[in-house]
Amino acid sequence: MEFDLINRYFAPLGKGLAEADLSIGDDGAVITPPKDSQLVVVTDTSIEGVHFPLLTSPFDVGWKSLAVNLSDLAAMGARPAFYSLALTIEKYDQAWLAAFTGGLCAMMQSLVDDAAISALPLVGGDTTRGPLSITITAHGWVRRGCAIPRSGAQPGDGIFVSGLLGEGGLGLSLALAAQQPNNAAEVQALTKLNRPNPRVGLGLALVDLATSAIDISDGLLADLNHILQASKVGADLDMTAMPMSNAVKAWAGADWLKPINAGDDYELCFTLPPQHWSKLADLSSQYAVKLTKIGQITAQKGCRLDGQAIATADLTSEQGFNHFASHLKS
Repeated sequence: MEFDLINRYFAPLGKGLAEADLSIGDDGAVITPPKDSQLVVVTDTSIEGVHFPLLTSPFDVGWKSLAVNLSDLAAMGARPAFYSLALTIEKYDQAWLAAFTGGLCAMMQSLVDDAAISALPLVGGDTTRGPLSITITAHGWVRRGCAIPRSGAQPGDGIFVSGLLGEGGLGLSLALAAQQPNNAAEVQALTKLNRPNPRVGLGLALVDLATSAIDISDGLLADLNHILQASKVGADLDMTAMPMSNAVKAWAGADWLKPINAGDDYELCFTLPPQHWSKLADLSSQYAVKLTKIGQITAQKGCRLDGQAIATADLTSEQGFNHFASHLKS
């Protein structure tokens, strides 16, 4: 049964490697690295009821499981090359598998359509029986010495984010309430939650420009704090500059930290020296994404919002998504 599952649903996703390379069907994949490149490897596990609500469609589970890995590659400035999949499922459900692999395929095709990559083959993995769990390891290439780290931010750099903040959090609140969207803004939030758009093209363009970057998965404050800690710097943030939709502002109400502590945005937060700020308008147009300056890196440690120091607890994933404490219920 396992080999039938692999041959029917996953082998077709293995196309796109060079002729001399090997994908699904051997004991291991064989990949030829490009000249003068380094390999960037990211892994993410998604567990039903923890990382996505129990009633999430298998298409959306497939899409998001791959997208969150590609968002990590984007933050490193890496070009996605191939991925492996370890899938644990409770039973051999053909309808579920067809929809799940359809989501994987659609996520890959969206990147090809955006011209960020030419192909993203599945090269192997494993299938087992048990509670639903998806682990994807994605690999990408970056020019030697050119990966964007978290540790390069310098005082005077601007702090920028792509897209809108808080959309994933609003979408999750709707999903957990099993609430049908009432308007276009709520449809947008649910789409952002279930089918995030990894900023691969933008990440590639930020190589040689950004001094640091991270993807916003656990909440802006928690993820920005990783940059501050790694770079040994601080930050001054402007709450009025935070890019949010009116729907997110209404959802947040008086809790102004709520949208920037919510996870599931999968946008990029990056730092850029002043000499490169003028290039952002072209990048915004080229990749059809809003790019917003929300603050500045400082030599003074800590993080301040509108001049007020942010408590340490609000800079950790305890306030955003905590992998050891966050559990979703349908």
